[in-house]
Amino acid sequence: MSLEHSSALHCRLPAWQDLRPRDLWRWPLDALARPVDRVALRAAAALARRQVRTIAHWERVLPDRDPFILVANHGSRRETVYLTAALMLARGGRPVHFLADWNFRLIPGVGYLYARTGAITVTRKEARPRVLNRLKPWFLDGTPALEQARARLLAGGSLALFPEGTINRDPRRLLRGRCGAARLSLESGAPILPVGIRFLGSSEETGRGASGQPMSIHLGAPLIPPLRTGTNRATGQASLADVRAWHAEIMAAIATLCGKTWSPTTPPTVRPAGGPVTFPTIEPRAIGPGGPPC
Repeated sequence: MSLEHSSALHCRLPAWQDLRPRDLWRWPLDALARPVDRVALRAAAALARRQVRTIAHWERVLPDRDPFILVANHGSRRETVYLTAALMLARGGRPVHFLADWNFRLIPGVGYLYARTGAITVTRKEARPRVLNRLKPWFLDGTPALEQARARLLAGGSLALFPEGTINRDPRRLLRGRCGAARLSLESGAPILPVGIRFLGSSEETGRGASGQPMSIHLGAPLIPPLRTGTNRATGQASLADVRAWHAEIMAAIATLCGKTWSPTTPPTVRPAGGPVTFPTIEPRAIGPGGPPC
């Protein structure tokens, strides 16, 4: 397979599974001016190519589709790197701005990738181990994360986030999720781009496998936000009923793409040390980058 000039490449992306290592290192990245950034992205893409078997419909993230809000299920830490690399590769180096937990910024390589892609850092969670909380002030921003996200959309940029708000290793069910994507979509008019990530060969009986298994990524058709039935005239915010209804549609779309089920009352997976998967009746605070609770 040969790569043409970036303008031709953007007209028709090659199939992900057909990419060879040399293709990635020759891929046009016109939007990245710094050689070190191009090298870092190519290296991350090469790593992604080894672990991601297929990406269906990745042409749906091309720059001419901006702005959009990409939402995906969240089964492991690896997908944050692989998805970021694949998105930027398809876009010739143009970023999709992730809402990212500040703990990821502490991981060598990942922190650099997020910083160079203009990720919006969410700082609600505590660090593990807790001693790392001393570094948290370095990542604080005076503007709330959702306000930063709204500004990126209004400027024509695209966002990506994991509405579950935390890593969910339950192989069968999605978490209830958080409503940041739904609210941003309703209030900005930006379409939702649902994404399903499946871990190939993971065990449904134990919930294990997501941490090391190869994966496939399926980008669904864009979802256009519906007309709002209620708006707070003082703040311009969508009503809670509208947000919850749109959130339910978004999570149902993700569930279909990733092969899981979703319910507004779905509990999370919890794995005690050395024990089996259990399903508690009350979901703990999922204070991740998925936005505010519904």
